Amino acid sequence: MGVAVSGWRLARTVSQLGHLGVVSGTMLPGVLARRLQLGDPEGDLRRALAHLPVPGVADRVLAAYFIPGGKDTATPFRPTPMPTLAPGSPFAELTVAANFTEVFLAKEGHAGIVGINLLEKMQLLTLGSLYGAMLAGVDYVLMGAGIPRSIPGILDRFAAGEAAELRIDVEGALPGEEFVARFDPASFWAGPAPRLSRPNFLAIVSSATLALTLARKSNGRVDGFVIEGEAAGGHNAPPRGPMQLTASGEPLYGPRDVPDVGKIRDLGLPFWLAGGQAWPEKYQAALAAGAAGIQVGTPFAFCAESGIAPELKLQAIALSRIGAARVFTDPVASPTGFPFKVMELPGSLSDPACYEARERICDLGGLRQPYRRPDGTVGYRCGAEPEENYAFKGGLPADTAGRKCLCNGLAATVGIPQVRGNGLILEPPLVTAGQEVATLARFLPPGADSYSAADVVRTILQS
Repeated sequence: MGVAVSGWRLARTVSQLGHLGVVSGTMLPGVLARRLQLGDPEGDLRRALAHLPVPGVADRVLAAYFIPGGKDTATPFRPTPMPTLAPGSPFAELTVAANFTEVFLAKEGHAGIVGINLLEKMQLLTLGSLYGAMLAGVDYVLMGAGIPRSIPGILDRFAAGEAAELRIDVEGALPGEEFVARFDPASFWAGPAPRLSRPNFLAIVSSATLALTLARKSNGRVDGFVIEGEAAGGHNAPPRGPMQLTASGEPLYGPRDVPDVGKIRDLGLPFWLAGGQAWPEKYQAALAAGAAGIQVGTPFAFCAESGIAPELKLQAIALSRIGAARVFTDPVASPTGFPFKVMELPGSLSDPACYEARERICDLGGLRQPYRRPDGTVGYRCGAEPEENYAFKGGLPADTAGRKCLCNGLAATVGIPQVRGNGLILEPPLVTAGQEVATLARFLPPGADSYSAADVVRTILQS
C-alpha cells in the first residue's frame, strides 16, 4: 500500500480486530528519518527504537536524524543515503532500525499477528528490511512485483543467525556474471547473532504458472499465495503477451490474465484473493473457492487509521460519494516498467500540469535500476530522473517519457513531502488506489465523512 499508507497504526488495528495486519515495508528508511526530523511528537518512534536489541544502532540513528521539536516547515528534510549494492553501515543500520520500528509498533500491546509487504523490485533494500522486521518478530512476509524465489531461503538463514545473499538484477550483466548483495547478522551484532523466529512467506502472484514456479523452485518453504488481479492498487502485473492499450491508454487485460484459482488451490497451500474483493459476497465466494480469505487494500488505505494525509482521504471519499472517483492504470508511470494504478486528483502528479511543472529529481533512489558500466562496475539510474542524467548513464531517452517519481510522490501522500525551492515548494503527492476507490462511500457510517478500519471489517463480514 504505497509508502507508509499501511503503517503501524493501521496494521495494529487490523491485527487487534482478529486479522492479519500488514505494514508496508516500502521506503521505510526514508519514512523513519523524516518522521524523526519532524520531532516524533508522540514519542512512539523513540520508544520502539529503545527496544532495538543491537547495541548502539538506535543511538546512531537518533543522532543522525532526530530533531527535538521538529524541523522548521521551510527547511528541507536531511537526505538519507541512496540504496546501493553494498550500502555503508549508516544506511544498513537505518534500514534495519526502520523496519524493526514499524513492526514493533504494529505488534505492541496485543497478541495478534502482523506481516510486512515488500517489493521484489526494490532488491537493494530487501536484506536489511527482512532482518529488521524479523528482529521485531514479524509473523508474515509478503512479497510481489517480481519473482521472489530466493526469499524463503534468506528467511531460513536469518532465522539461524547466518549471513544471506541476494542476487541483484543488473541490467547489461554479461552471461554468467552475477552481482549479489550480502547481509551478515554477525557483523551487524559485532559477534554471534541470535536465532530468530522464521516468519511465514506469502508470495503475491498473478498467475498459476508463477505460483507453481515458486512452490517448486524456491530455495526454501513457500507458505502460501496472495492471488492478485489487475483491479488491485499499486503495481499490477503486465498483461501476458505484447503490451496493448485500450482507447483510454490503459493496458489491455484479457482472459489469459485471469489467474487459474483451481490450479493454485491444487498446490495444497493456503491462498488469499486480492484486488476488488472487499464485498461480502466476494468474500464468501473466495471462501467457497477454497481460499483462506481475502486481502483488502484500497478500503483500508482511506480509513482513519491509514497514513494518507487527511485532506487527501476526505477528497477521495467526497469524489466517491458523487461517483467521480477514478483511477488510471498508467503503463509508464512506474520506473519499474510495471503498470501502476494512479488516482486522478487535482494538484497531484496525476494532473498533467502538475507533472510538467515538477522539476525532475531522483534523491531517494528506491526504484533505481542497477546497470553494468563498461568497466564492469555497477551504476544506478531511474527513468524518473532528469532525462539528460539517464541518457548519460546509457539509458534510452524514450524510457523516461511519462515516468513519475513514485518515491517522492508517495512520500508526499503520507504527509512527509520534501521541501524544494528555498522552502516555497512541496513535492506533490501521488496517490495509488485500486478500482474499489469508486465505492469508498459504502463504508461511511450514517452522517459521517470518514470511516474506520473496523467499519471496513464490519462491512465485509456483515457483522
